[in-house]
Amino acid sequence: MSNDKLGIFGGSFDPIHYGHLLLAETCREQCQLDRVLFVPAAVPPHKQSREMTSARARIEMVRLAIGGHEQLALTTMEIDRGGVSYTVDTLAALSEQHSGSSLFFLMGADSLKELPTWREPQRLCELAVPLVVRRAGSPEPDFAAIRHLVTADRLDEIREHQVEMPIIELSSTEIRQRVESGSSIRFRTPRAVEKFIETQGLYRSQQP
Repeated sequence: MSNDKLGIFGGSFDPIHYGHLLLAETCREQCQLDRVLFVPAAVPPHKQSREMTSARARIEMVRLAIGGHEQLALTTMEIDRGGVSYTVDTLAALSEQHSGSSLFFLMGADSLKELPTWREPQRLCELAVPLVVRRAGSPEPDFAAIRHLVTADRLDEIREHQVEMPIIELSSTEIRQRVESGSSIRFRTPRAVEKFIETQGLYRSQQP
């Protein structure tokens, strides 16, 4: 498909939950994206010290979570590439694969101030428009952090595409902790993902 608007949503998705899905759908709707592509990371740069669940399991949980939703898709390109996953490398590869598409990179407002420390942040902003997501009722993000990285026109485009998301207090860390403690994760993640976690014995304590 050419000239479509493709959202790029990277993360460890360990596990994927309704917060991730709501963020993707909110961005798709508010910015009129044609599709949102989930990109599970092999090793996120900021999580190199944490041992993650296997790539196979994380891929399957994303597949289960987005099944039946035609405007949500999955790519395993970062996992296939292996090693530390840098966003700019992924966006460069996707821009070649989808040469007729406009790319939009989904990111939280809290990550915006860290963007200048990422690998090749200027090129990243050229390859894709950052879609900055903020919580409903919170003030507009401070775009000063990236002003020196982009042209005035690009900054205006980024401002125009900021997304306001309903408040939903969910995190993958909390879900892992709840599973380990034997608490319910129902309605925090899709039922198919919940059952997969249960049948595969994920996130349970390794203690005998």
